[in-house]
Amino acid sequence: MADGSVDLTNWRSVNRANWDERVAVHLKTSSYDLQPLRSGRGELHAIEEDELGSVDGLRVLHLQCHFGVDTLTLAQRGAQVVGIDFSGPAIEMARSLAAELGLSARARFIECDLYHTPDVLPEPASFDLVYVTWGAINWLPDIEGWAQVVAGFLKPGGKLYLAEGHPTALVFDDAFAMPDNMPGLYAPYFHKEALVIDDPRDYADENAVLKNSLTYEWIHPLGKIITSLLEAGLSLDWLHEHDSVTWQMFDKLVEDDQGMFRWPDKAWLPLSFSLKATRVMASDMSGGCQVKP
Repeated sequence: MADGSVDLTNWRSVNRANWDERVAVHLKTSSYDLQPLRSGRGELHAIEEDELGSVDGLRVLHLQCHFGVDTLTLAQRGAQVVGIDFSGPAIEMARSLAAELGLSARARFIECDLYHTPDVLPEPASFDLVYVTWGAINWLPDIEGWAQVVAGFLKPGGKLYLAEGHPTALVFDDAFAMPDNMPGLYAPYFHKEALVIDDPRDYADENAVLKNSLTYEWIHPLGKIITSLLEAGLSLDWLHEHDSVTWQMFDKLVEDDQGMFRWPDKAWLPLSFSLKATRVMASDMSGGCQVKP
C-alpha cells in the first residue's frame, strides 16, 4: 500500500499490462468457461440473473468488459451491446468470439480507457442500460468522473446496473489474517490514495504467476459511489448488499451450489453489493474526461 507521494502518472499503463497478461490466463480457467456461450446459452452470475431482468431489445453499454463474456451473453439475449475495455488483447479476443458466435452485428467492441469513452464513442444519451460488474470500479481513481461517463451515455429513463465487491470487505486481506484465519484489516475504509499492490497471483487461477504483478487500485466507499451517481443526474432505484461474491475473495469463503463464495458459518460482513439507478436529467459529458488521481 502506498500514500499520495507515489507517482501515479503511469497508473493506466501499469494496470493495462496486468490485464493484458490476464487475458491468456483467464481463457484457460473454469471461471471463464466459454462452453455455455458457445452453446448459445451464455450465463451470468446468480446475483445478476436474479436482478437484471430482460435485456431483449435494449441498447446496452458494457464498461470494462474484459474479453466480452457477459457482453456476448447480453447479445445472445437480444440486446444490442457495445463493450469497452482498455486492454488490446481483451478486445481482440472479444471481437474474435463475437465473430465465432455470429454476434458481430449485435456486439461491438472498442479498445478505450474508460474516461476517454466519450471521445471515441460519440453517441451520448443513447443507451437504455449501462452494465458494470465485478472488479471494475476499484481500478479507477475518480469515481465522480466514472459516474459522469455512465450518466452521459444513458438516455433519460435509462438504467445503470452495477454489481461489485463491497468496499467494506475490500479493506480486509488474508495477508493480515487473524488467529482464527479470518482476514484482517488491510487498509482504512476511507483511504483516499492509491493502493499500490505487488501481487503475482490471479483471482481466477490459483496456479498463475503474473509477470506484470504491480497494480494501482482504489477504495471507493459506498456512500461516495451513490453520491457520485446522484450528483451526475441519476436517481437510486434500489441498493442490495449480499453475503456472497463471485470470486474467492478470502481463503475462508466456501463455494455454494450456484458458484458463489460466502462465509462458511454465518454472514460476517457484506461481500458484495448491487444497485440499479435511473437517469432523470441531462448530464454534461465533459465531466467524464476529467480524472483526479
